[in-house]
Parts: sequence; structure tokens; C-alpha cells
Amino acid sequence: MKILEGVNSISSITATDALNRAKEMTERATSGAMSTPGDDGPSFADQLRDSLDSVARSQNEAAQLVRDYEVGKETDLTKVMVSQQVSSLGFQLTLNIRNKAMTAYKDIMNMPV
Repeated sequence: MKILEGVNSISSITATDALNRAKEMTERATSGAMSTPGDDGPSFADQLRDSLDSVARSQNEAAQLVRDYEVGKETDLTKVMVSQQVSSLGFQLTLNIRNKAMTAYKDIMNMPV
């Protein structure tokens, strides 16, 4: 558990946040608590933009940590490796969501009218 304690201190953990948001949205959808157009909550486009920005930020932070480790500014290899894995998971999640959306779009476009 000592390794996992250090994971929480890394500021670039965004894949977990994305998974928690997806879980929360799924729970809200199944309970019928989805927001209506009159709500003041963020729009779908805003949430999508924020999620993509979060993944990009995570990748940039991981790349910066790698550069810092290579030049000797960062000495914690565990922090660098965890940051890279978090960045990779965020990218894979984004890629899978995009693939599912494209599949759904193609299915809709191929429906007979």
C-alpha cells in the first residue's frame, strides 16, 4: 500500500477522475436524474472539452516529468512511471470512447429510414 499512497500525491491523475465522472453519469442516467436543458450545469460539449483538456494536460505533465528525470531534476522514478501510466490510461479511455461513438454514428447512419 506504500506505493499507492504516493499515487494520490501526483497532480496528473485524471483517468480516475474521468472514470468517476463516467460512473456518476451512468448512475444519474439510470436513476432518471439527468439534467434537462433548463439546468445551469455544464453542457455536454463543455464536459467533453474539459475531459480532453484533462487528458492532454496529463500527457504534457508526464512528458515533462520524463524530461526532468532525464536531465536529473526529478529523482523519483516511481512518480515518473505512474504519471506515464496514468497518461496512457487516460488516452486509452479517450480512444475507446471515440471508437464507440464512431461505431454508434455508423450504426445510426446505416439504419433504414
